[in-house]
Amino acid sequence: MRVMVFVKATEESEKGVSPTPEMLAAFEAMDQFTEDLVQAGVFVAAAGLKPSAEAKRIAFDGSNRTVIDGPFVEARELVAGFSIWEVRDMDEAVAWAKRCPKMRWPAPRH
Repeated sequence: MRVMVFVKATEESEKGVSPTPEMLAAFEAMDQFTEDLVQAGVFVAAAGLKPSAEAKRIAFDGSNRTVIDGPFVEARELVAGFSIWEVRDMDEAVAWAKRCPKMRWPAPRH
């Protein structure tokens, strides 16, 4: 079965804040985790997405279509990226997800 794992956007990722040294270390941990997924034959695809400032939404109302330009206000409801995994069942997907390194953009330092 295929599952999709979403990476939530944060205010910082939406603003394109440069990663800190701590985030660069987290990226390395994520790269290793992805390699583990590949070696196990679980990894199908993954990609990061552009910030919502570069996005558009299409609202459907009967035969009418309205284009809404980003940015969109609620970063906690936006997706910054995704992975697709091929797993035996949901238990395997959950087991892999529990191994995933924490990827959270830290608040900007002032």
